[in-house]
Amino acid sequence: MKILLTGGAGFIGSTLVRHVLATNDPVEVVNLDLLTYAGNLENLREVADDPRHTFVHGDICDRPLVDELLAGGGVDAVVNVAAESHVDRSIEDAHPFIRANVQGTQTLLEAAAAAGVGRFVQVSTDEVYGELPWKDPSEPARPGEAFTETTPLDPRSTYSAAKASGDLLALAYHRTHGLDVVVTRCSNNYGPYQFPEKLIPLMTLNALRGEPLPVYGDGLNVRDWIWTEDHCRGIVAALERGRAGEVYNFGGASERTNLQVVRAILELVGRDESLIRFVRDRPGHDRRYAIDHSKAGRELGWEPTVAFEEGLARTVAWYRENTSWWEGVLDGSYRDYVERMYGAGGRHGAGAAEP
Repeated sequence: MKILLTGGAGFIGSTLVRHVLATNDPVEVVNLDLLTYAGNLENLREVADDPRHTFVHGDICDRPLVDELLAGGGVDAVVNVAAESHVDRSIEDAHPFIRANVQGTQTLLEAAAAAGVGRFVQVSTDEVYGELPWKDPSEPARPGEAFTETTPLDPRSTYSAAKASGDLLALAYHRTHGLDVVVTRCSNNYGPYQFPEKLIPLMTLNALRGEPLPVYGDGLNVRDWIWTEDHCRGIVAALERGRAGEVYNFGGASERTNLQVVRAILELVGRDESLIRFVRDRPGHDRRYAIDHSKAGRELGWEPTVAFEEGLARTVAWYRENTSWWEGVLDGSYRDYVERMYGAGGRHGAGAAEP
């Protein structure tokens, strides 16, 4: 199988590249990434010399480039992981999110349909469903208290609205143009190589350095957490066994409040809670997300395998042991190679980061 995978230098994308190459011998991955701020070639160091992996620096909105990569009918599947993904950044400036998550997705869909690609996997997020009423994470969820694939879309941020738009475009290309499309939606990912603007790496690095840990609002917003390799197993399962035109949810069955996550990180690092600082909540901060992944279990044979406590311990240990990676991100030196190779900023247009 030959796969065009977009956004493969970001957190989820690079994990997916490594996973696919480690578990599938007769496979070729063409990795298209623009290397915006969250794209990091250090994430791909262990596959840099693998002849089955080809990195292409480019923009998913660049139709001639995408056509070139799909030319000849040799690509069996497109897996679109590329996205602008950080809600805080979407509040500050929505334009990159609309361009990458909507226009970029449409460009890939149009090119895939024209090239006769066998399958298109649109990787999305549970945030397109909106928010759920708050409940204590320790209490079992009752029917209707978690997102299913039939939950109406109700995005509440520019980021989630852009992702919902991309999902709807993908499903429309299936229904109107006959493109074999599968949409996947996941809960909050965590694990090694995650960019330090997201909750778990940010809190981990601040705790390791003895710096304050800023927690939005009262810290009681609830998220379901999924180990990123479990998510990538789900993407591959959807690619291989998903039904055309269907949506599949992937979650970790690990609901936690943000405050619970922060306290667990402090305990693993060996710091006390005096480092916690409650800060003004961000606008439109969704109170709770929760995923019902039973459809993926029934149809794809997929289940999460890594419990949150185990995954968090492994994540904190990775950041503790890989100081050169995160120090390079924090001081910006990870961009030096990109700028030498591709010019200042390392970008020629819209973003191809990670969801």
